[in-house]
Amino acid sequence: MKAKEFENTFDEGDSVFDTLDLSKAKRVLQEQKRVNVNFPAWMIESLDKEANRVGVTRQSIIKIWLAERLEQAAANKVAPIN
Repeated sequence: MKAKEFENTFDEGDSVFDTLDLSKAKRVLQEQKRVNVNFPAWMIESLDKEANRVGVTRQSIIKIWLAERLEQAAANKVAPIN
């Protein structure tokens, strides 16, 4: 399928997924790597309470909070003046 035909199909609201080969699709910068982190017991208890309150796993709440903090840090970076 040519790009214009693909565009038209999408713009018309029709599904384009049947035309894609998703078997080789990759999420850029989404490769998983395992790390081990030791937390004090009180922190684990607090993480578990918050994760339960939000309805996610402990691992998910940690990833959500880290992602938010990293995005915030990136947004706060000031570009050097040339």
